[in-house]
Amino acid sequence: MRPLAVAITGGIGAGKSTALASFRRHGAATVSSDEIVHHLLATDPDVKRALVERLGEGILGDDGTPDRELIAFRVFKDRDALDFLEQLLHPLVSREYLTWREQLSALPSPPQVCVTEVPLLYEVGADERFDKVVVITAPAKLREARRGGRTDDREARLLPDKEKAKRADFVYVNTGTPEQLDAWVAEVMETLAAESTAPAAS
Repeated sequence: MRPLAVAITGGIGAGKSTALASFRRHGAATVSSDEIVHHLLATDPDVKRALVERLGEGILGDDGTPDRELIAFRVFKDRDALDFLEQLLHPLVSREYLTWREQLSALPSPPQVCVTEVPLLYEVGADERFDKVVVITAPAKLREARRGGRTDDREARLLPDKEKAKRADFVYVNTGTPEQLDAWVAEVMETLAAESTAPAAS
């Protein structure tokens, strides 16, 4: 049985990672795009080679592997470098995610639901790979406060939250407590689990 595939997306600082942790607590198999990127940077020699060729050896950490903070600093004000980084990593992240999903399906007792956090889900057309989409949103001022008052240039490149919400299956406005978000996730998981066990229409 293939687990029901769910994506979490939303604006920066909306609470996607907190929601992902709640889904894990309520029985879903979970992975984040960030975790996959970290794995690729640490283990894929082709990724390292491409990054060094384009961005220079200054992006390598003390251990000789690409360092995320150094990469972020290098591409922060360079749109071409950021485009290069995204074009390099997005197909690889998708490949790793689909492999993970296949591995879950092959387990003797697969989870009913698998969830991944995909910040650029709609922007790169990745929503087609998922059965359901969860959007976590919050007012801009609150999201900025959660980031310690830092603004983020990436916001201008993201699809507006209103548009994401229109296209999503589940939407949560994250202005309350973590406990309220967790309770909402528990309800969504009940709905998803029921759907994953429902007989297919003939």
